Amino acid sequence: MKNFRKVVLCLIVIMMGIFSAKCRDPVLHRVGGGRYTWAPNINFKDWSSHEQFFVGDWLYFGFDKHLYNVLEVNKTSYEKCIDEGFLKNITRGGRDVFNLTEARPYYFLSGRGYCFKGMKVEILVRDYQAPPAVPIVVHKTSAADIYRNNIQLVLIATALVWTFLFKYI
Repeated sequence: MKNFRKVVLCLIVIMMGIFSAKCRDPVLHRVGGGRYTWAPNINFKDWSSHEQFFVGDWLYFGFDKHLYNVLEVNKTSYEKCIDEGFLKNITRGGRDVFNLTEARPYYFLSGRGYCFKGMKVEILVRDYQAPPAVPIVVHKTSAADIYRNNIQLVLIATALVWTFLFKYI
């Protein structure tokens, strides 16, 4: 019984920590918006302008690996479609993912001349900022309101205590 109480108390503390943390789940962004949309003649600038990218999110590139590739490049190479001296080759099997680990701009393009056909995308990654907390509005309360609220708390606490007592006795 003593250990059970410790376990319950620990679980309550852990759950409070989880629910009070200001975080978000990572998002998988399908580059171009579809399953196999790393391809020519897609407006990647328009697509990326409608997305929000945060540190920890993932990019999914779906493509034919025999025709296209995915290279991370610097800004100059991105602007001039230079596929030599790239930072990283993301290409593995045509269904490749890339983790956005830093708040900064990322630049990707496809080599083999496809960059000139529009196969390039700029991703601006930001740190996640939790939305501001909702302000607490304080209302004037009367003594009767305080008494009523205290009675409700006492009744709830009593019900919880009785529930635990009858369950474990």
